[in-house]
Amino acid sequence: MNVQTGTLRRLIPRDPAAADALAVELRDELRGAIADIRRLVYDLRPPALDDLGLAGALRRLAERYGSEGEQPRVLVEASEDLPNLPAAVEVAVYRIAQEALTNVVRHSRAKTCVVRLVVNEDVAMEILDDGVGIAAERSAGVGLSSMRERAAELGGSCVVESTPESGARVLVRLPLAKE
Repeated sequence: MNVQTGTLRRLIPRDPAAADALAVELRDELRGAIADIRRLVYDLRPPALDDLGLAGALRRLAERYGSEGEQPRVLVEASEDLPNLPAAVEVAVYRIAQEALTNVVRHSRAKTCVVRLVVNEDVAMEILDDGVGIAAERSAGVGLSSMRERAAELGGSCVVESTPESGARVLVRLPLAKE
C-alpha cells in the first residue's frame, strides 16, 4: 500500500483517471487490511471480555447461540461479581465455551444447554446439554482437541463425555496462580 500511495502521488498530475482507479483499488485493499486486523485482534481477545466481563461475555455468547431459529436455549449460571482473573484464563474459558456451544448447536439436537461457571480456588466450567450425546465411535475433531489444548496450556483439564441421562457434558478446570 505504501508503494501504491507513492505511485498514486505521481499519477495525480499526469493521469487523473488512472490515479482515481488506483485510489479506489488502494481504498479496497485498506478496508481488507483493516478487516484482517480486526479479525486478528478479536481472535486474540474478544472485545466482549473487556466490555462486559467474563460472565457478561458468556451471556452474550449464549444469546447469540440461543437466538438462531431452531437452536437450543442456552442458559448461563455465573456470578456477576467474579473475581479478577488472568487474561489468559478468561480467553480460554470464553473460547472453550464458544467451541462447546458450537458443537451443541451443530451436533446435539438439544433443546437446552446450561453453562455453569464457578470460581473458587480454581475456575470450573461445566457445559451440559440435553441432546443425543456423543457417539462412541466418533473420534475427537479439531474443536474438541482445541478445547483440551487450551485448558492444558494453562495447566488445566477439559473432559468431554456423554452423560448417563443423555446429552453431553464438558467439564473444564483451570488452576489459578496463588498470590
